[in-house]
Amino acid sequence: MDSKETNVIGLNDTSIVEELDMKIIRALQRDARSSYRDIARKIGVAVGTVQSRMKKLEDSKIIRGFSVDLDYSKMGLGLTSLILLQVKGKHLRDVESKLAHLSNVFIVYDVTGDFDVALVAKFSGPTAMDQFIKQVLSMDYVERTVTSIVLNSVKENYNAPL
Repeated sequence: MDSKETNVIGLNDTSIVEELDMKIIRALQRDARSSYRDIARKIGVAVGTVQSRMKKLEDSKIIRGFSVDLDYSKMGLGLTSLILLQVKGKHLRDVESKLAHLSNVFIVYDVTGDFDVALVAKFSGPTAMDQFIKQVLSMDYVERTVTSIVLNSVKENYNAPL
Protein backbone atom coordinates (compact mmCIF):
# COMPACT_ATOMS: atom_id res chain seq x y z
CA MET A 1 0.00 0.00 0.00
CA ASP A 2 1.29 3.44 -0.94
CA SER A 3 1.92 5.53 2.19
CA LYS A 4 -0.41 8.21 0.79
CA GLU A 5 -3.33 5.79 0.50
CA THR A 6 -5.96 5.90 3.21
CA ASN A 7 -6.29 2.70 5.18
CA VAL A 8 -10.01 1.94 5.43
CA ILE A 9 -11.52 -0.48 7.92
CA GLY A 10 -15.05 -1.74 7.29
CA LEU A 11 -16.78 -2.28 10.64
CA ASN A 12 -19.97 -3.53 9.01
CA ASP A 13 -21.90 -3.34 5.76
CA THR A 14 -23.16 0.19 6.38
CA SER A 15 -20.13 2.05 7.73
CA ILE A 16 -16.60 2.63 6.57
CA VAL A 17 -14.21 4.13 9.09
CA GLU A 18 -10.84 5.45 8.04
CA GLU A 19 -7.72 4.65 10.04
CA LEU A 20 -7.48 8.26 11.33
CA ASP A 21 -11.04 7.94 12.67
CA MET A 22 -10.03 4.67 14.33
CA LYS A 23 -7.13 6.42 16.06
CA ILE A 24 -9.54 9.02 17.41
CA ILE A 25 -11.97 6.31 18.56
CA ARG A 26 -9.17 4.40 20.29
CA ALA A 27 -8.02 7.57 22.07
CA LEU A 28 -11.59 8.18 23.26
CA GLN A 29 -11.91 4.59 24.42
CA ARG A 30 -8.87 5.10 26.63
CA ASP A 31 -10.23 8.39 28.00
CA ALA A 32 -13.56 9.79 26.78
CA ARG A 33 -12.81 13.06 28.59
CA SER A 34 -9.81 13.82 26.34
CA SER A 35 -9.93 17.23 24.71
CA TYR A 36 -9.54 17.68 20.96
CA ARG A 37 -6.09 19.11 21.71
CA ASP A 38 -5.06 16.03 23.74
CA ILE A 39 -6.27 13.66 21.04
CA ALA A 40 -4.56 15.68 18.30
CA ARG A 41 -1.26 15.58 20.21
CA LYS A 42 -1.55 11.83 20.84
CA ILE A 43 -2.24 10.91 17.22
CA GLY A 44 -0.15 13.63 15.56
CA VAL A 45 -2.72 15.68 13.67
CA ALA A 46 -4.14 19.21 13.87
CA VAL A 47 -6.83 20.05 16.43
CA GLY A 48 -9.18 21.12 13.61
CA THR A 49 -8.78 17.69 12.01
CA VAL A 50 -9.83 15.96 15.23
CA GLN A 51 -12.75 18.36 15.65
CA SER A 52 -14.06 17.81 12.10
CA ARG A 53 -13.56 14.03 12.29
CA MET A 54 -15.36 13.90 15.64
CA LYS A 55 -18.29 15.82 14.16
CA LYS A 56 -18.42 13.38 11.24
CA LEU A 57 -18.33 10.38 13.61
CA GLU A 58 -21.12 11.84 15.75
CA ASP A 59 -23.25 12.91 12.77
CA SER A 60 -22.99 9.42 11.26
CA LYS A 61 -23.91 7.91 14.68
CA ILE A 62 -20.70 5.88 14.86
CA ILE A 63 -20.11 7.74 18.12
CA ARG A 64 -23.53 7.76 19.75
CA GLY A 65 -22.57 9.50 22.95
CA PHE A 66 -20.18 9.61 25.87
CA SER A 67 -20.78 7.91 29.17
CA VAL A 68 -19.40 7.28 32.61
CA ASP A 69 -18.31 3.78 33.65
CA LEU A 70 -20.14 3.31 36.95
CA ASP A 71 -19.90 0.68 39.66
CA TYR A 72 -23.64 0.12 40.06
CA SER A 73 -23.22 -2.06 43.14
CA LYS A 74 -21.81 0.98 44.98
CA MET A 75 -24.91 2.89 43.90
CA GLY A 76 -27.34 0.41 45.42
CA LEU A 77 -27.91 -1.72 42.31
CA GLY A 78 -25.88 -4.78 43.25
CA LEU A 79 -28.10 -7.45 41.68
CA THR A 80 -27.79 -7.97 37.93
CA SER A 81 -30.08 -10.35 36.07
CA LEU A 82 -30.45 -11.72 32.58
CA ILE A 83 -34.10 -12.07 31.65
CA LEU A 84 -35.34 -13.93 28.58
CA LEU A 85 -38.87 -13.27 27.34
CA GLN A 86 -41.26 -14.97 24.96
CA VAL A 87 -43.55 -12.45 23.30
CA LYS A 88 -46.50 -12.85 20.94
CA GLY A 89 -44.87 -12.27 17.53
CA LYS A 90 -46.57 -9.27 15.98
CA HIS A 91 -46.35 -7.31 19.25
CA LEU A 92 -42.60 -7.76 19.73
CA ARG A 93 -41.60 -4.18 18.87
CA ASP A 94 -44.23 -2.70 21.19
CA VAL A 95 -43.11 -4.86 24.11
CA GLU A 96 -39.43 -4.08 23.45
CA SER A 97 -40.18 -0.37 23.36
CA LYS A 98 -41.99 -0.52 26.72
CA LEU A 99 -39.16 -2.56 28.26
CA ALA A 100 -36.53 -0.14 27.00
CA HIS A 101 -38.18 2.67 28.96
CA LEU A 102 -38.14 0.88 32.32
CA SER A 103 -35.51 2.32 34.66
CA ASN A 104 -34.02 -1.00 35.77
CA VAL A 105 -33.46 -2.17 32.19
CA PHE A 106 -29.96 -1.51 30.88
CA ILE A 107 -29.99 -3.62 27.71
CA VAL A 108 -32.75 -4.91 25.42
CA TYR A 109 -31.76 -7.38 22.71
CA ASP A 110 -33.89 -8.90 19.96
CA VAL A 111 -32.68 -12.53 19.92
CA THR A 112 -33.11 -15.78 18.02
CA GLY A 113 -33.93 -19.16 19.52
CA ASP A 114 -36.63 -20.18 21.97
CA PHE A 115 -36.99 -16.64 23.29
CA ASP A 116 -37.63 -13.32 21.55
CA VAL A 117 -36.09 -10.75 23.88
CA ALA A 118 -33.10 -10.73 26.23
CA LEU A 119 -32.79 -8.08 28.94
CA VAL A 120 -30.01 -7.10 31.27
CA ALA A 121 -31.47 -5.40 34.31
CA LYS A 122 -30.07 -4.21 37.65
CA PHE A 123 -31.80 -4.14 41.02
CA SER A 124 -31.25 -3.19 44.64
CA GLY A 125 -32.06 -6.75 45.70
CA PRO A 126 -34.27 -9.80 45.21
CA THR A 127 -37.49 -8.05 46.25
CA ALA A 128 -37.04 -5.32 43.63
CA MET A 129 -36.23 -7.95 41.01
CA ASP A 130 -39.30 -10.00 41.95
CA GLN A 131 -41.56 -6.93 41.63
CA PHE A 132 -39.99 -6.11 38.26
CA ILE A 133 -40.48 -9.63 36.88
CA LYS A 134 -44.11 -9.62 38.01
CA GLN A 135 -44.56 -6.24 36.30
CA VAL A 136 -43.07 -7.61 33.08
CA LEU A 137 -45.20 -10.78 33.23
CA SER A 138 -48.33 -8.64 33.60
CA MET A 139 -47.54 -6.76 30.37
CA ASP A 140 -49.76 -7.52 27.40
CA TYR A 141 -48.27 -10.07 25.00
CA VAL A 142 -45.49 -11.27 27.33
CA GLU A 143 -46.03 -15.02 27.53
CA ARG A 144 -43.11 -16.28 29.59
CA THR A 145 -39.86 -15.21 31.25
CA VAL A 146 -36.77 -17.06 32.41
CA THR A 147 -34.44 -15.20 34.76
CA SER A 148 -30.83 -15.83 35.69
CA ILE A 149 -29.01 -13.91 38.41
CA VAL A 150 -25.45 -12.84 37.72
CA LEU A 151 -23.19 -14.19 40.46
CA ASN A 152 -19.94 -12.54 39.33
CA SER A 153 -19.14 -10.12 36.56
CA VAL A 154 -16.01 -11.47 34.88
CA LYS A 155 -16.03 -8.83 32.14
CA GLU A 156 -18.43 -5.96 31.59
CA ASN A 157 -16.93 -3.62 29.04
CA TYR A 158 -18.34 -2.23 25.83
CA ASN A 159 -15.03 -0.75 24.71
CA ALA A 160 -13.84 -3.73 22.72
CA PRO A 161 -10.32 -3.21 21.40
CA LEU A 162 -10.46 -1.94 17.82
